[in-house]
Amino acid sequence: MPTGSILIADDDAAIRTVLNQALSRAGYEVRSTGNAATLWRWISQGEGDLVITDVVMPDENAFDLIPRIRKLRPDLPVIVMSAQNTFMTAIRASERGAYEYLPKPFDLKELIGIVGRALAEPKDKKPPPARSEDLDSIPLVGRSPAMQEIYRVLARLMQTDLTVMISGESGTGKELVARALHDYGKRRAGPFVAINMAAIPRDLIESELFGHEKGAFTGANARFSGRFEQAEGGTLFLDEIGDMPMEAQTRLLRVLQQGEYMTVGGRTPIKSDVRIIAATNKDLRLLIQQGLFREDLFFRLNVVPLRLPPLRERLEDIPDLIRHFFAQAQREGLPAKRIDQEAIERLMRHRWPGNVRELENLARRLAALYPQETITAAVVDAELAQPAPAIGGQESRVEESLAAAVERHLAAYFARFANGLPPAGLYHRILREVEYPLLTAALAATRGNQIRAADLLGVNRNTLRKKIRDLDIQVFRGGQ
Repeated sequence: MPTGSILIADDDAAIRTVLNQALSRAGYEVRSTGNAATLWRWISQGEGDLVITDVVMPDENAFDLIPRIRKLRPDLPVIVMSAQNTFMTAIRASERGAYEYLPKPFDLKELIGIVGRALAEPKDKKPPPARSEDLDSIPLVGRSPAMQEIYRVLARLMQTDLTVMISGESGTGKELVARALHDYGKRRAGPFVAINMAAIPRDLIESELFGHEKGAFTGANARFSGRFEQAEGGTLFLDEIGDMPMEAQTRLLRVLQQGEYMTVGGRTPIKSDVRIIAATNKDLRLLIQQGLFREDLFFRLNVVPLRLPPLRERLEDIPDLIRHFFAQAQREGLPAKRIDQEAIERLMRHRWPGNVRELENLARRLAALYPQETITAAVVDAELAQPAPAIGGQESRVEESLAAAVERHLAAYFARFANGLPPAGLYHRILREVEYPLLTAALAATRGNQIRAADLLGVNRNTLRKKIRDLDIQVFRGGQ
């Protein structure tokens, strides 16, 4: 029979009654209160073996109370409940040192199981260090049960170096989750480096990952630092891992097994201190059966599997998501928008084959192309019934202008070597040569509107922002 004393704090009398009855039947001694002051008095007097508390109480927020509890009684486990079911609630609970976070409404059997585990664990576990920076900026949005479970898993993983395999359809936000694990984890001071296996020529992947030495192959005129070296001390995100060639899989397996790698053409092993997060929209087990993916590598990467649900499985998140994307667009210079209830119902009947990315792109179009402040069901119906409208052929003219600008720049580049070919290593050299004028031309064509420039280029907006920062591009701000 379980034993132990449990302190409950929640200003909702009905919840206190339900918890009191359920935990008492489970064999625990229970005391409950509706305010933080009484809870703190009990804790200060040494009462209780475990605390269950709501986040928002009339006299104090639990997130302000937990650090005091940790300081006075570091061995006292605290379970946090909240109706504010956001990712940041789970993160704050973890950051403050809570044992577990439960969104309301919760399952009583699950709660009793968590209580039992908390009381049975050793009392010498140290809580993660608290952080002071603003945690409200992360754009993971959704209150559905599926997203709540993801938030809880992420909160548990933040202070670990466990390898994570993120699976999900295209557009579900796999890189966003990887960034969250890095930005809010213990490696946040280190670099976050991403590589998309599907976007790199197969014969260049090993060099891109592990780097190469001068003279390692034709065109290797200088030493090149690969993504592992660039991510040292931080996180390496391997996107579309299912597209990795078998040869590169073998080398990656060595890194995961032995914690070291060698550059292409190198002879000395290099120690690696990198957290690996992988992602795929493919069925890796099927690829294993087809002989296209190493089973031993799969098990090394799949330490913590995390499946992101498609938007059609979390339709109840659409109202929060569309409002979030409208607010995001407004911060970036587009007009403020609202959406009426009938329009939201139309959105929730759509199947969303492009998932959250499709919804985000729709929100951008609605913010950019429609003058009315409130988006109606008729507007949504028109948008979902046809492809995004072109503005009098403007997009095609802009694309032609960009292509002409790049063509002129390449012609000027090759003209420098009139007496022969450029130095070897042409692929990366041309990429660097073209990138700056291409991004500059796209931003000029869209009058500095980064949302439209990203759409025009076909890149993620965060990628465009990083490129603007890294290349020190001066963005024209007019006409937004």
